Amino acid sequence: MDAKMKKCVSKKKKANRFLITINVFGSAGPIRFVVNGDDTAAGVVETALKLYAREGRLPILGSDVNSFFLYPVNAGLDALYSTESIGSRGVRNFVLGKIKRHPHMTEARSQVIAQKGGGWLAWLQKSFSLKISSH
Repeated sequence: MDAKMKKCVSKKKKANRFLITINVFGSAGPIRFVVNGDDTAAGVVETALKLYAREGRLPILGSDVNSFFLYPVNAGLDALYSTESIGSRGVRNFVLGKIKRHPHMTEARSQVIAQKGGGWLAWLQKSFSLKISSH
């Protein structure tokens, strides 16, 4: 490869880089950093989590990349797939959210819930059944 060709390839790689903004649910402000358009969403989430932790932000998120989704703002209703490139949708603003995982209901767990009186529904029923005494 000659010098002109190397310079052209180098410029192409730099042209594919851009600044993104990631807002985290519950955090005070966004995270901003430069990415390559070919970077995967999983790689960007990993970088965002590292920057977030390094800055000592709250709430503490953890480091498991598979527990988060990256949602492009103003570009449809779907989150990016972990293997999807960050530049595929032409968006520069994202929201990082945590995937909620619900534990499976086990028999022992359902018994504990039943013993506690059913939660908010039982509380609501008790509050409506209270009799108000008059003078």
